[in-house]
Amino acid sequence: VGDFTKIPNGTGGLEDRMPMLWTHGVNTGRLTPNEFVAVTSTNIAKVLNCYPRKGAILVGADADIVVWDPEKERTISADRQQSAIDYNVFEGKHVKGLPRFTLTRGHVAVHDGEIRTKEGHGEFVRREPNAPVNRALSSWKELTAPRPVERTGIPASGV
Repeated sequence: VGDFTKIPNGTGGLEDRMPMLWTHGVNTGRLTPNEFVAVTSTNIAKVLNCYPRKGAILVGADADIVVWDPEKERTISADRQQSAIDYNVFEGKHVKGLPRFTLTRGHVAVHDGEIRTKEGHGEFVRREPNAPVNRALSSWKELTAPRPVERTGIPASGV
């Protein structure tokens, strides 16, 4: 207490983002499994300009893969999360669809929620600035930005 530097970053629940999206997206028919992969992996790799090294299963890409079990279920609880934070924004929510294995650089890093990686296993991924997707997103923002609608008179009234 009294030392703001000990406050954990962000919010609890990041590790539950994919199970929540699967439960409320794929399981309800709002997303296909392919769309789930796009929104959780491929798209962000493109935005961060590290695709196809990340976000794709291709020859030469990093072997960072999540093996998904669509039938596995659990109830989310801060008591069982990896985060040091003592709450979870999804506390008490029941999810169906969980990661079974997470592989990083070809090695099992997480197995059924148990971390099995070693410190120093990761590697810095250099990214070039100004990815084509960033330029496209900037153009899209300009095209879809709200604009005033000029209105004169009342239609069909002659005013």
